Amino acid sequence: MYLRNTWYVAAWLNDVTRVPRQTQVLGEKIVLFRTEGGKPVALFDACPHRKLPLSRGRVVGEHIECGYHGLTFDCSGTCVRVPGQDHIPAAANVHAYPAVGRYELLWIWMGDPALADEDAIFKIEHYEDPGWGINRGEAMTFACNYLYITDNLLDPSHVAWVHQGSFGNAACEEEPLTIKGTDTGVIVSRWMYDVEVAPFYRKLVPFDGNCDREQHYEVRYPSHAYIKAIFTPAGTGGDALDLPDGNYFQMDSYNFLTPINENTTRYYWFQLRNLRAEDQVISDYMTASVKTAFEEDRDVLVEVQKGMDDRTTRNIDIAIDAGPLLYRRRLQKLINAEGRS
Repeated sequence: MYLRNTWYVAAWLNDVTRVPRQTQVLGEKIVLFRTEGGKPVALFDACPHRKLPLSRGRVVGEHIECGYHGLTFDCSGTCVRVPGQDHIPAAANVHAYPAVGRYELLWIWMGDPALADEDAIFKIEHYEDPGWGINRGEAMTFACNYLYITDNLLDPSHVAWVHQGSFGNAACEEEPLTIKGTDTGVIVSRWMYDVEVAPFYRKLVPFDGNCDREQHYEVRYPSHAYIKAIFTPAGTGGDALDLPDGNYFQMDSYNFLTPINENTTRYYWFQLRNLRAEDQVISDYMTASVKTAFEEDRDVLVEVQKGMDDRTTRNIDIAIDAGPLLYRRRLQKLINAEGRS
């Protein structure tokens, strides 16, 4: 069901504190906390004695202490103290998940710790570029399987119907799509020429009149999406590497999907923009507008989950499903290969 030897987002980094908290990833309950030295730690959230969640305990120095009988564990999950006895049972240890803070997110490795490679964490261009502004919102919970969200994030056409008041307009209905499989995922993209600027972007583009617009929808394994929107004056688009200096708008949207379990997904997101980097009013506008659009997606996808669960007839696929279906097939091959290794 899941790719395990890979990085997932477990939390916003500033939500990980000295107070232990439980999260759930791929159906596994995990305790997150910081040591006295500030290191973020992720351990399986069950004391091996009577299975009380360690998140019900407390952090003491560099260790976490069970709130039932005081068994104490270090950052590697090794039990270092059993009150009332000198001998520590070999089975007293708990699983430790490699955990890395990056881009103000806490990333954890859900597979074999020996295979964890920090260089494999999703790379974000322009993240600390002073010429690019950033906006972000709180993580959202979707009551649906994560693959319905990856389907949605590889479907530029849905904005014409789901986001008519924000990301979409009639220009998004019929323009053909280009679909490309890569070593890391699937890209669905297209340029639309001499079209109206969609409602959300009218406050953001630095020009008047119609635009050429690129929609670049990319989902990388296991479930992370990079959505790029480019707007140039009509007649100047068509090549993302040759854009009119200072007279175009680009928004890079990063979307990190973490399966909580089979039917629930946590959604972390933020956007980077190439203009008005220090404009807090624009950042607030983008955060509020994007959150509203994602809530529209959530409303639809929750109902899709219910409809697919309750279906009494076979569902069909249509042309716009080519990208999502390619992604699902390739991801499943990776999951199958991991299971055979």
